[in-house]
Amino acid sequence: MYLLQAPVELPVEIPIDEVQVEQVNVFVQTLKEQITNFGLKFLGAIALWIVGQWLINKGVRIMSRVLKRQSIEPTLIAYLANFLGVSLKIVLIVAILGYFGIETTSFAALLAAAGIAIGAAWGGLLANFAAGVFLVIFRPFGVGDFICAGGITGTVEEIGLFVCTINTLDNVRTIVGNNKIFSDNIQNFSANPYRRVDLVAQLNHGVNHAEAINLLQQRLNQIPNVIAEPSPDVEILEFNLAGPVLAVRPYCSNEHYWQVYFDTNKVIRETLADAGYAVPEQHYAIRNTSVVS
Repeated sequence: MYLLQAPVELPVEIPIDEVQVEQVNVFVQTLKEQITNFGLKFLGAIALWIVGQWLINKGVRIMSRVLKRQSIEPTLIAYLANFLGVSLKIVLIVAILGYFGIETTSFAALLAAAGIAIGAAWGGLLANFAAGVFLVIFRPFGVGDFICAGGITGTVEEIGLFVCTINTLDNVRTIVGNNKIFSDNIQNFSANPYRRVDLVAQLNHGVNHAEAINLLQQRLNQIPNVIAEPSPDVEILEFNLAGPVLAVRPYCSNEHYWQVYFDTNKVIRETLADAGYAVPEQHYAIRNTSVVS
């Protein structure tokens, strides 16, 4: 009896399309070229960024040194250096994007739109910054000056990018926005070499005003730190129900203003008291106009 054996199937080689092989080779070659090109561009971008940063920093330092030699305000130099540095870095970034083949026109439009949005959101902040630039350029006051600005009176401690710091007379540190200061009236009491102290002295109707004026002028010249030129003014300012009112106005340097102010008040009180003048009193006349029948 013979056993029949099933036929064994041999593996059949499936022919690979030569076109597909060629496509794979082309794809691999293209991928290698793109990776190589991207790597070279990436290295070039890094080199461009490093060199550009170095040139920008070098240029900003040179500009700062030149401005310092011209005796420009240090705060203004810092403004210009920061502005120039940021602007050049933006240009450098746009140049690197263009080097990568990215369309920079749309990027510039996006940057402009972002600038408009930021400007609208930070309008007050940018206004303070712009006002700070003008304060540095025009210099209506400096650090250490005694001013009245933005509704605050005191000594300037710092002029910043966005705000100014002022110490008031009662020693309170007050922060005021630059835009509020620049958009309002500014009084700089330290700008001139001397100031006038404005005070008044009330006289009684019965007092000889010429004698009182002469006595006050003599005593004012004896007050420490009262300058001789211009000489102190003592004149009749106005009249009221008590009598004539004298304007008492000595002059002094800015740093001695409050000392002269308080000493003058003391001199007025002591001079009038030593002269024995009557205390000013307001007088009213009351008349009875009724008719008795």
